[in-house]
Amino acid sequence: MLLTQKGVCAVCGLPETTITRGYLQPLAVDHDHSSGKIRGLLCVKCNTALGLLKDSKERIKTLLEYIENAEMVEPTS
Repeated sequence: MLLTQKGVCAVCGLPETTITRGYLQPLAVDHDHSSGKIRGLLCVKCNTALGLLKDSKERIKTLLEYIENAEMVEPTS
């Protein structure tokens, strides 16, 4: 799988950069929590984001809609 993904995250397409205790973290093996089937290898950031969203397709869709449709306003001082 690592070779198939060319050593990068299946989501962002970037190599892992997280270093813990002086060691580069390996890509995480992502799996479907219902079936247990492996989906791919993810970097720490993408794996964490997916976990925080609880693998919820609805939450991910809603977050994407928010990003696409949010009205941008200038910050005030």
